[in-house]
Amino acid sequence: MSHKLYTDGGARNNPGPAGIGGVLFDDDNKLIAELSEYIGEGTNNQAEYEAIIAGLKLAIEHKIKKLDCYLDSKLVVEQVNKNWKIKEPHLQKLFVQVWNLTHKFDKVSFNHIRREKNTQADTLVNKALDKQLKS
Repeated sequence: MSHKLYTDGGARNNPGPAGIGGVLFDDDNKLIAELSEYIGEGTNNQAEYEAIIAGLKLAIEHKIKKLDCYLDSKLVVEQVNKNWKIKEPHLQKLFVQVWNLTHKFDKVSFNHIRREKNTQADTLVNKALDKQLKS
């Protein structure tokens, strides 16, 4: 069985204030951990990559070896699955970080899901942004 990781990233006004969110579940769908973080100024795509990087690190901290990742960013999913080229240099660097982290797992998959199926991670993104913008 595999653990499940749902991640999301977003930037208000794209580019603008950016945040990431993620939820990690065990193979019985019990919540193990979540992340919600403001990452500074960035783009939506950059935030999506930062979210999956943070999520992979979270899974590694929990000594998870088999992981199914779910993202609502088709661009990031297709790029990390090597189906689409990465033209932007800043995204290429983030891809390399993702790629390096995948080697710490026995099995990892990246799957595209509709935004409606990713509401927990999306809520955590907005929580991080709202908290930062209020302070």
